[in-house]
Amino acid sequence: MMFSKSCEYAIKAVIHLCMETRDGKRLSVADISEAIESPEPFTAKILQTLARHGFISSAKGPGGGFYIEKNAAPIVVMDLVELIDGDQAFNRCGLGLKECSEDHPCPIHNEFKSYSARLKKLLESKTIQQLAAEIKAGRAFLVNS
Repeated sequence: MMFSKSCEYAIKAVIHLCMETRDGKRLSVADISEAIESPEPFTAKILQTLARHGFISSAKGPGGGFYIEKNAAPIVVMDLVELIDGDQAFNRCGLGLKECSEDHPCPIHNEFKSYSARLKKLLESKTIQQLAAEIKAGRAFLVNS
């Protein structure tokens, strides 16, 4: 597993918001947590972090909720990963060892390092909007059905 559950839920939540709120609609925490199959209190905490850092917007009161601005700039997936997990996802040992380095490698160190570098490059090149478009076109899925 490369990413924490928080990171996985954050990415799915922003994709869902991108798909569902471009027309001015706003979603509640309950709506989002149900759609991405995440516990509601956990989702609320993640959404607050995303809003605080400007990835999504929120409005309080009647008709309030979470949304993405209609003219929002593209959201690079790697930016979300760095916000939630930092760069640790790409610097940890593939076998979970505490000490794994060039000088003291685990059995899969070099292969895992190469895999991590390719994944990081992919996430730096993809936006949430691109992922949402794949789902809308029916070429990808966000949740298990």
